[in-house]
Amino acid sequence: MGFRLKVEGSETIELGMDNIRTVEFDTDTPDDSNARSTDVGVTLKISGKIITATDGDNADDTMKLATWSLVSAEKADCYRKVTLEVIAADQVIRKVYFPNAFVVDYSESFGDVEGVGTFTLLIKQKKDKTEFTKVEGGYAV
Repeated sequence: MGFRLKVEGSETIELGMDNIRTVEFDTDTPDDSNARSTDVGVTLKISGKIITATDGDNADDTMKLATWSLVSAEKADCYRKVTLEVIAADQVIRKVYFPNAFVVDYSESFGDVEGVGTFTLLIKQKKDKTEFTKVEGGYAV
């Protein structure tokens, strides 16, 4: 199984099967509601490894993720289009699209034993645009 992430905004960020290790998609509604709530939030938590390549096409786009996480809410570029594909056996199992995603949390961890760093990215769809979130899948790559 593998993953492909594409973030489109002032620049394009692409991470692939070499970077991404785990993905969690979460739909969150209030736990104290006795009926289906209109207060729905959706998040993606993406974890993986930082690759040490720094040149040309082999450059590691996790640096761009770190830069995106620093964009303040006052700038329109804090919201970006995000597409995540979950791929297994030449099939797109899930394709998740957030048209107005923003970074909630981003962290990097490095150690002298592992050889590479790891990252964790938590993004959320802008709440007033949740209806434009798409979840698809079940077709060939």
